[in-house]
Amino acid sequence: MKSVDSIVDQKKAERSRLGDAESIPVESKAQLVEYLESGCKAPELFALGTEQEQFVYHASDFRPAAYDGPEPGIKALLESMSSFGWQPIEERGLPIAAVKKNRTITLEPGGQIELSGAALGDAHQTFQETKAYHRELEILADQLGLRFLALGHQPKHTRKELPWMPKQRYRIMRDYMPKYGSLGLDMMQSTCALQVTADFADEADMVKKYRVALALQPVATALFANSPFAEGKFSGYLSNRSFVWSDTDPGRCGSLPFVFETGMGFERYTDYALDVPMYFVCRDGKYIDASGLSFCDFLAGQLAVLPGQRPMLSDWEDHLTTVFPQVRLKHFLEMRGADAGPISRVAALPALWAGLLYDAQSLDAAWERIGTWTPEERYALEREVAKHGFRTPFRNGTVQELALWILELARQGLQRRGYRNQYGQDESCYLEPLQEAAQSGQTFGEALLRRFQGQWMETMNTALPAMCEETFR
Repeated sequence: MKSVDSIVDQKKAERSRLGDAESIPVESKAQLVEYLESGCKAPELFALGTEQEQFVYHASDFRPAAYDGPEPGIKALLESMSSFGWQPIEERGLPIAAVKKNRTITLEPGGQIELSGAALGDAHQTFQETKAYHRELEILADQLGLRFLALGHQPKHTRKELPWMPKQRYRIMRDYMPKYGSLGLDMMQSTCALQVTADFADEADMVKKYRVALALQPVATALFANSPFAEGKFSGYLSNRSFVWSDTDPGRCGSLPFVFETGMGFERYTDYALDVPMYFVCRDGKYIDASGLSFCDFLAGQLAVLPGQRPMLSDWEDHLTTVFPQVRLKHFLEMRGADAGPISRVAALPALWAGLLYDAQSLDAAWERIGTWTPEERYALEREVAKHGFRTPFRNGTVQELALWILELARQGLQRRGYRNQYGQDESCYLEPLQEAAQSGQTFGEALLRRFQGQWMETMNTALPAMCEETFR
């Protein structure tokens, strides 16, 4: 098992090499490329970082929890996390996040809470991190009268019934989103995801992993599909979260065909990100609306809202967080195709991608197969999987067969990695829920839908409390 301290030391070394991003002026595109390239790491320092999101409700009537009000809400939750050693982060005097030991709790626009976990050496450590976090949430749930739900899409409430969190950047995004795509505000307020980050050794390694991860992202969406509901009924999609993303600001979301083209590398991704319109610039803790403006103009000192000023490296860091492809490049690759799910599935995501990307044999086998897929086939997978899940057709078979194939590759890769817990199990033990779903041909979303139409009698007032109870299982 890798030492967490060694990984943390590597992160500190990266920050030292780059310096304080807020004080480094950007004078050329080359610095932006170098920023991405600085994420390269020695293989022995490869880590996994998992992000998990949840909806929050008042236990009294299962209304979405407001930031503040007569009942304890999101603000009280963040403040109460201090009893477990979390330190609050404030914006304009209001707590909007909390940090502890390289972990961060942040707020999504509609009051969803997100744990950005530490960079860890294996999925066993992710499982332990998740258990500890969920224990804290369970204790606070009873103290504050709150309930939590790990589902890909808000199952009952309309967007108008959901709160907005008091973060300046969300106000800017809220005004901008409706201009491009029809579901951007739904994405902001009504979705929850499960994400994982993985490292790369050099540019060639990054490109190979990026291509494999991007091509297989729809298969991961099927494996983790867990959002069949919207506004109290079946949405028509097994992953309604994935469907919502398909109609959200196409200029910064979805798949990236250029990743599979000759010339893909750090500079090509930089060019792509430079073409994505900006949202904001942060100066002295204040967010300046730069929505729709060009980072290239900023680089030339011609940004309309800050005439004559050039970006700092921190502005580039911020801009990269406003780009939302299915796989995102920063100092690592971030896989973004999975719906949120209960504790039993959280460690499955890092296990899946560690088995595929961190084992050379599995990575080569995956690349050999997906390298023959056409752009049209990749797009069809991305377009259809939210609705059809494992039944999505592909060539002469279905996504179910692809899911079983990548699970076997991941299992073999994890067995070769050989990281074991105290019970002697390697990381492949976390793939079992995915294996059961893939073998049955029934996504998690279909399993929920069957219960909704059966034991819950198509009554969301019955289904919602039951699903909340299962979040910590």
